[in-house]
Amino acid sequence: MSRSDWEVVIGLEIHAQLNTASKIFSGASTAFGAEPNRQASAVDIALPGVLPVLNRGAVERAIRFGLAIGATVAPKSVFARKNYFYPDLPKGYQISQFELPVVQGGAITIRVGEGEKAYEKTVNLTRAHLEEDAGKSLHEDFHGMSGIDLNRAGTPLLEIVSEPDMRSSAEAVAYARALHALVRWIDICDGNMQEGSFRCDANVSVRRPGGPLGTRREIKNLNSFRFLQQAIDYEVQWQIDTLEDGGRIQQATVLFDPDSGETRMMRSKEDAHDYRYFPDPDLLPLVISPEWIARVQGELPELPGAMKARFVDELGLSAYDATTLTASKEMAGYFQATVDAAGAALAKPCANWVMGDLAGRLNKAELEIADSPVTPAQLAGLVRRIADNTISNNIARKVFEALWNGEGGAGADAADRIIDAQGLKQVTDSGAIEAIVDEVLAANPKSVEEFRAGKEKAFNALVGQVMKASRGKANPAQVNDILRHKLGS
Repeated sequence: MSRSDWEVVIGLEIHAQLNTASKIFSGASTAFGAEPNRQASAVDIALPGVLPVLNRGAVERAIRFGLAIGATVAPKSVFARKNYFYPDLPKGYQISQFELPVVQGGAITIRVGEGEKAYEKTVNLTRAHLEEDAGKSLHEDFHGMSGIDLNRAGTPLLEIVSEPDMRSSAEAVAYARALHALVRWIDICDGNMQEGSFRCDANVSVRRPGGPLGTRREIKNLNSFRFLQQAIDYEVQWQIDTLEDGGRIQQATVLFDPDSGETRMMRSKEDAHDYRYFPDPDLLPLVISPEWIARVQGELPELPGAMKARFVDELGLSAYDATTLTASKEMAGYFQATVDAAGAALAKPCANWVMGDLAGRLNKAELEIADSPVTPAQLAGLVRRIADNTISNNIARKVFEALWNGEGGAGADAADRIIDAQGLKQVTDSGAIEAIVDEVLAANPKSVEEFRAGKEKAFNALVGQVMKASRGKANPAQVNDILRHKLGS
């Protein structure tokens, strides 16, 4: 049987570390990189006599997320103790939310794939709840020893749980990327996957199309989108092979090994009743007033979906371009500032430059767009000079490189100063271009003969010779017109 005889069912649980300065129930610092066990307070490890106090900033960030995904922000939610034993959980329980989470429902629209095969899909969310993080086990390279670092214990998390709506690893990655961009966009999480600020757990099962849900296995602690895709693809194939060989899938928690590209069982999977949840006696129910929700709503920035729709409706961009440009708040802001400076009529060429030459140069230099040496005003000035035929696209790339290297000074006139200083203005005088064309035709009789014999490549060669003779400054459209006229006659 082929893989097409099976349907893949995927749901994601994503842990977003909230960017508060202190922990969710104590005043201890959440700063990353401290020496082990320097930021674990008595509250974080539940020493006798201590009481947790809820961090208001963490709650506000949860409200912000709920509003951003169109969810219900619960007027009353409850914290529970989730009881289980792990070495890095010194309390023996985790304070989390179970029956009454702070955020309920909501949805995110994702775009999957590129080109003609791209499609949009809505992924529904079950809930998002507040909880504290556990510590971290450190495995030393010598003597086979392990240690426990409790600095992370008590760090505020928002656990975001999706419905099992995804049907491929590509959809799962698109959803995780969209969520990653959103939590950074609304400034509730820094999204740093290397530091563990954004971690994914994938619940994966397979079934016959239209049949009942299969037994799921949960892949834990995936900290890159590439690993997420690789882990799901391996797990799906393993489950299909197991079932087709007559085996059974046991509900389990598994880990992904990036070196081998395989998943391996960690433990049998617990269900909710195994954790013996009960309301935390030290914490009152969390009550969120309508006024608080309204204030947070008023402070939200324009969200990616709304901005994407505006780019399509008002600026005439394609859905693909709008999706790419709203992939991060920083890129969207850079593009918007460029359009504001260049004018809405030049939105498409602005988009092409941001997604093309600028993005390529940033990737090569390993820079974020916020650190771009070329400012939106400078790029807008360059785009305007292409639009009014002062320079060609080829010359524009030379100007862009000069801007990148700090030439031209600051401001919107930087491109103009470079063009003037280097004598790069496009030649549009038809008489001057015609004279160059005549010289090229006279010097290349073989190419002229080949073109008249039906070889279109010969025409392109002649265009290249004219552009070379003009040092790239002749208007390409005029060169084409004059050349065809001359050759036709």
